[in-house]
Amino acid sequence: MTDQLTRRQLLERAALGGAAITVPGLLAACGGTSTKAGGGGTTVAHKLAKTLHFSNWTLYIDNKPGNRHPSLDQFQKKYGVHVAYNEDINDNASFFSKIQPALSSGQSTGRDIIVMTDNSRYPSLLVKKGWVEKLDKSAIPNIKNLVPQQRHPNWDPNRDYSLPWQSGFTGIGWNQKLTEPITTMGDLLGSKKLKGKVGLLSEFADTLALVMAYNGDDPSKVTDKTFNKAIDTIQKAVHSGQIRAFYGNDYSGPFAKGDLLATMSWSGDIVQLQADNPNLKWQLPDTGGDIWTDNMLIPKGGDVYTASVYMNFVYDPKIAAEIEDYVNYVCPVVGAKQALLKLDPGIAKNPLIFPTKQMLDNVHVIDPTALNNQKYQTTWQNLISA
Repeated sequence: MTDQLTRRQLLERAALGGAAITVPGLLAACGGTSTKAGGGGTTVAHKLAKTLHFSNWTLYIDNKPGNRHPSLDQFQKKYGVHVAYNEDINDNASFFSKIQPALSSGQSTGRDIIVMTDNSRYPSLLVKKGWVEKLDKSAIPNIKNLVPQQRHPNWDPNRDYSLPWQSGFTGIGWNQKLTEPITTMGDLLGSKKLKGKVGLLSEFADTLALVMAYNGDDPSKVTDKTFNKAIDTIQKAVHSGQIRAFYGNDYSGPFAKGDLLATMSWSGDIVQLQADNPNLKWQLPDTGGDIWTDNMLIPKGGDVYTASVYMNFVYDPKIAAEIEDYVNYVCPVVGAKQALLKLDPGIAKNPLIFPTKQMLDNVHVIDPTALNNQKYQTTWQNLISA
């Protein structure tokens, strides 16, 4: 990975709000290729679009110097499809607010693939409202490579509308040069040595799941009582001055610089930040962490066939391994670890990327009904905005 720019380096160079990144090279003269796929006894002609419009989170795909993305280069070379790759997602709520006006008025968002997190309320809301297209599974034979644990989420039980991009854990990161190990939520929220230099996450599910588990409550079955108890626990830490701020995808900068001694954080970010600063450490809290999945979805009006062909492409274990070698989150593709053992054994053997059963047994999934509880959402927004 020595020839790769780290997430931290790219964050320092990136302009706020993201920018469109396009794959270099000429488009195929015909604007794509045609294939035929059978379905229900009929033959339907499919034609690839000239351009695939893909919105993703910052620094969430393989990257080489010069803002090159080799996997996108390979996709274009194989299919003749230009990829307009846009890193315009910082958190789920703000991105949803960008696309909601178009979707609610029946207009296209101008995007073919978006990536949203299932421990936010938005993927299930998009499905419920009919604002996403069904996948063309005839174009995704590699769906067989989806890891078994990801095949039947309760909000999309047959994966008709979504495929995982990456998964990750929410836990605690700390700087061992500046503080002793912080492995409990009690220390994070209450240690006087950390006062004013602790970060929490602005995502409802991430922070609530860890705090509920710390309180001895079950994050997968949220009640008014357990929700209010968690809010009270967080408010006490805020009012005492323990918490510096609530962060989205932007906590990594203050953490890398030492403005935060410890923070709730996402596992893949810490793997990348450690390349520049080995003093940064990460662990699931003793009472358990949170697991989440970022999912590829096709918003209404998106090109279903081209998007489905792309999804099939990234579910090839070799391509998944190349993406994983940079992204460093939890890979959803069976066979990618074996491919990565040849490419980068150190990454392939990292349990934050290919987790152990013990780690998987020590994580929680937030109650999906709580994510769509407007009273809870309002209370949460008032807390983090105060």
